[in-house]
Amino acid sequence: MRGSCFALPRPGLRWLPVWQRNFLVWRKLAFPSLLGNLADPLIYMLGLGYGLGGLLPAVQGVGYVQFLAAGTVVASTMNAATFEALYSAFSRMHVQKTWDAILNTPLSLDHVLTGELVWAASKSLLSGGAILLVVALLGLAASPLALWIVPLIFVTGLAFAALGLIVCALAPSYEFFMYYFTLFITPMLLLSGVFFPTERLPAVVQTIAGWLPLAHAVQLARPLLLGQLPDDALAHLAALLAIAGACFCIATALTRRRLLK
Repeated sequence: MRGSCFALPRPGLRWLPVWQRNFLVWRKLAFPSLLGNLADPLIYMLGLGYGLGGLLPAVQGVGYVQFLAAGTVVASTMNAATFEALYSAFSRMHVQKTWDAILNTPLSLDHVLTGELVWAASKSLLSGGAILLVVALLGLAASPLALWIVPLIFVTGLAFAALGLIVCALAPSYEFFMYYFTLFITPMLLLSGVFFPTERLPAVVQTIAGWLPLAHAVQLARPLLLGQLPDDALAHLAALLAIAGACFCIATALTRRRLLK
């Protein structure tokens, strides 16, 4: 079994029951779950956007609340996918032993991980989509191009879900996740252009920030929300898909080594 740990994932289409199982469990707590996912980004957007934004001049030619809106959508997507791939997936893998139960059926670990990946991205789609709807209701979506943010939310969710599954495979306990948030998620949130233009950063930091997955998502979402076509859209999209694919392969290998050794 050790020799097969680093083989490419072979999910097929049999991951759907895993996705469905997670959805049925989530449906029982859907309202408080959505409320929790909405509260934090809305506080940031309304508090900073309308509060602090009233003290600031236009940013990149638009009001600060409109500048902040796109970043809030993708940041909410990142958080929802990350929490699901970390805390919820770890509970099912290590605490509740749900994955062990599923592996006693004809489904394989590849099916389980693919189901977890798509479920985390689906849940982030609900969170990011809800924030996008609020943004539209506030009159901050300038054109129908903003609808293209919906598939972008899902792709962003895939990228961060795959990253989260890597950390989940390595974690000995829930406390381990704080390292990931402190050393990666929080700095990325500050460096990716969510709260202020990256042009304000030193050149070296700008170069590093340009490689971050959240920065690619922001570079796509903000122009779309403003009714503009993003520059280098295919390159940013390809980067997100490459991150999702590469990280999922790594997560699969690490999880196989952890559970099947």
